[in-house]
Amino acid sequence: MNARVATGGLLDRLAMGLSGLCLVHCLATSIILALLASAGGLLFSPMVHEVGLTLAIGLGAFSLGRGVIDHGFMMPSAVGGLGLGVMAGALTLTHGPEETAYTIIGVAILALGHDLNRRAGI
Repeated sequence: MNARVATGGLLDRLAMGLSGLCLVHCLATSIILALLASAGGLLFSPMVHEVGLTLAIGLGAFSLGRGVIDHGFMMPSAVGGLGLGVMAGALTLTHGPEETAYTIIGVAILALGHDLNRRAGI
């Protein structure tokens, strides 16, 4: 049982790290875009966002789903799912401050879900 909890905690920490990287990407892209329009174009590539969201969904589904199996609490998974939904919804917006704000909110909610999942496994 302890090995499962340790592995689950590791996955949640990894997922929270990925959420942090997403947050840094969003903020850096906005700043770089304001400073250097040509560099911002590379970071604003739709492929970067689609691959990042795909990784977040895959890691989130595995880690949060495993948490439900290990500790039986659904709330962390529901909170994380809400965060993923907000992030996915942000992809439908045009590039700009609204998209950045919704993505950051989604990332924060997802990170909260992973933190709740990690704490439930302790």
